[in-house]
Amino acid sequence: MNVSVVIPCYNEKDTILEILAAVKKSGVDLKEIVVVDDCSKDGTRDILKEKVEGDPLVRVLYHEKNQGKGGALATGFAAASGDVVLVQDADLEYDPAEYPRLLKPILDGKADVVFGSRFAGGDAHRVVYFWHMMGNRFLTLASNMMTNLNLTDMETCYKLFRREIIQKIAIEEKRFGFEPEITAKVAKMHCRIYEVGISYSGRTYEEGKKIGWRDGFRALYAICKYNLFR
Repeated sequence: MNVSVVIPCYNEKDTILEILAAVKKSGVDLKEIVVVDDCSKDGTRDILKEKVEGDPLVRVLYHEKNQGKGGALATGFAAASGDVVLVQDADLEYDPAEYPRLLKPILDGKADVVFGSRFAGGDAHRVVYFWHMMGNRFLTLASNMMTNLNLTDMETCYKLFRREIIQKIAIEEKRFGFEPEITAKVAKMHCRIYEVGISYSGRTYEEGKKIGWRDGFRALYAICKYNLFR
C-alpha cells in the first residue's frame, strides 16, 4: 500500500523544509506529500514556491483565505490519491520515523483507521504543559462517552485512514474541532480503529504552538454536535 501524507501548513517557515525532509526519510512507500498552505503570512508560501514546487513527490496547494486546520485537511484529503492517507502537522512535534509502526495495523488488514496515541506508551515525550494534557484527556473522555470507543488520545495529530474511508466524509469543522468531528464520524461508520503509541516533542507558545483554550470549548461543542445531532 502506498501513502499520501497530508500536511496542513500555516506560518511554519522555520520547520516546513525540515518536516518535508523527515517525511521523505520515513521509510514507507510514499505516493505523494500534499502540502496545503493555509494562507501563511510569515514567508512560508515563498519558501514553498521557491524550494518545494517542482519536487515530483510533493504537491503544494494554496488557500487564498485562511480556512483553519480542518479546512486545510479537507482540501488535502480531496486531493490525496494514495491507498492510505496520513495526517502530519508541519511543525516538529511528531516524528515521521514512526510511520511504519502506525501503518502496520492497516497493512496487516486489521484496521481501517489508526490513531497515534501520546498516552499509550511510545518513546520519549517532551515535558511541557500540565493543563494541556489534562484538557486532552478530558476531551478524549467526553468523546469516548459519546462514541463508546476507548481511545486514549482523541486529539492526536497522527490519524491514518484508508483513502476510501476518509474521502466519504465531509469535513465541516474549520479549526481544531476536526479531531472530535472525524472521531465521531468514523465511529458512526463502524470503522475498525486501532491505536499505536507514539513519541511527542511538544512546542511551547513561544515556539509557535497555536491551539488554545477557545479550541477546547469548540471541541466540546463538536463532540456534542457530531455525536448527538448528526
